[in-house]
Amino acid sequence: MMAGLIICASLSVVDGDTVKCNGQNMRLLGEGVPFVSGIDTPEIGSHARCLKERKLALIAKGRLRELLAEKGLRVMFSGAVDKTQTHRPLVNIYRTNGDELGKLLLREGLARTWSPKRRNDWCD
Repeated sequence: MMAGLIICASLSVVDGDTVKCNGQNMRLLGEGVPFVSGIDTPEIGSHARCLKERKLALIAKGRLRELLAEKGLRVMFSGAVDKTQTHRPLVNIYRTNGDELGKLLLREGLARTWSPKRRNDWCD
């Protein structure tokens, strides 16, 4: 798969920083650089380390769901995949006004900056 626009017949939310496009999980990059920077949202369900993180995860997921309901979104593949077993494509999603959704989640406090070898603590 080459970098560029992805056409999603169906686009849904998995969690605050993962979407499903045509049945494939894709991770939001948030205008970061693959493997150098990106965004991170709280873990959902059993992956959360505390009740506070679970609650924040549901809020972030709900906000991303609201944003994905907008018309005219553009999903752009960065050309890279993450290092998980499923090799999720790293993507940016843009609104019609040019706002990038991951960057918007950062501004709204629903995401934090991600960098390698550092796990965000959502329980503090």
